[in-house]
Amino acid sequence: MELLALVLAGGKRATCSSLASCEADIMPTVGEISVILDGAGAPRCAIRTTEVEIMPFEQVSEDFARAEGEGDLTYEWWRDAHEAYYRREGTWAPGMKVVCERFELVEVF
Repeated sequence: MELLALVLAGGKRATCSSLASCEADIMPTVGEISVILDGAGAPRCAIRTTEVEIMPFEQVSEDFARAEGEGDLTYEWWRDAHEAYYRREGTWAPGMKVVCERFELVEVF
């Protein structure tokens, strides 16, 4: 299932980015409203950031992995998928820091 569909269905309430990619972009902040676009670039929903934590990749909890709502919802699936993604992104390193963001759905367009 695509990430937008997971957000709209209520299964995805968290996301994780490498600290390196956030430093190159904008760091999420608690209370911030973000608009999620579909594949065609049309706005589909708005989310509000409720929590932001920066931590080593290895310290991400099973609860957070489940809140991301992807794969089989296990920590192992989350770890393997995210490590592979960060390797493709070029930001993977042992002990790397990640930005863990929790959010709530506030409006569907």
